[in-house]
Amino acid sequence: MPRSALVLGATGLVGARCVAHLLENPAYDRVTSLVRRAGQPTGEKQKSQERVVDFSQLTAEDIEPASDLFCAIGTTMKKAGSREAFRRVDLEIPLHVAKLAVATGVKRIALVSSVGADARSSNFYLRTKGELEDALAKLPLAALHVMRPSLLLGDRTESRPGEAIASVFARATSGLLIGGLRRWRAIEGDQVGRAMVAAMLSPDPEPPLQIHEYDAIRALAARA
Repeated sequence: MPRSALVLGATGLVGARCVAHLLENPAYDRVTSLVRRAGQPTGEKQKSQERVVDFSQLTAEDIEPASDLFCAIGTTMKKAGSREAFRRVDLEIPLHVAKLAVATGVKRIALVSSVGADARSSNFYLRTKGELEDALAKLPLAALHVMRPSLLLGDRTESRPGEAIASVFARATSGLLIGGLRRWRAIEGDQVGRAMVAAMLSPDPEPPLQIHEYDAIRALAARA
C-alpha cells in the first residue's frame, strides 16, 4: 500500500535531504511539507506539495492526512533569541503538529533529536530535546524512530559560522572518537535524512520507540 509523508522542517539541512529521498522513493506517492513561506519548486509537482501554514494558529484542517510524519525542525539559541523562543520551535511546535497529525491518521514518526537528549539533563538544549522525545513516546504510534546525531555536516541554506568552524574540527578529529565516544562523531545531514526514510520503511518495531545514534544511523542510511 502506498505511503504518504508529512514533513516538518523541510527547508533545513536534514529536512531538505529527507524530502529529496522521499521523492526518489517509490514507496511514497505523496510528500507534503509544512512551511511558513512558499519555497522553491521541487520539480516533482505530482508527488510533492507545500502547505504554507501559520504555526501559531495551526489546526487539524491545516494537516494533510498522511501515514508518516518526518520531523526535522530545529533552531539555535542564538537564532531563537531566548529560551522561550527556542522551546517553542524545538518542542511546542513539533509536539503540536505531531498530535494533530496522529489525530488525522499518522501512524509513524521519525524525529531528528540530538545525541545526549535527556528530559532530566541540566543542559537546557538537551533537556528540551529529551522532553520532546518523551512526549512523542506517549502518542499511540506503530513506530517512533528517534535519530540522535551529534554535529551535522553539510551545506545549509542559512549561515551558521560557529557550526562551520566546528565541522572542520569535527572532521579532523572524528577518528579519535572510539568505543563509547563514537556516538559523538559528526555525521552528514544527508545520511540522517536517508536513515529516517529507511527506518520508516522497516517493519514496525516492538517496542515502537527506537533510538538511533551514530552507528545505527549510518547502517540505516546504507540501506536506503
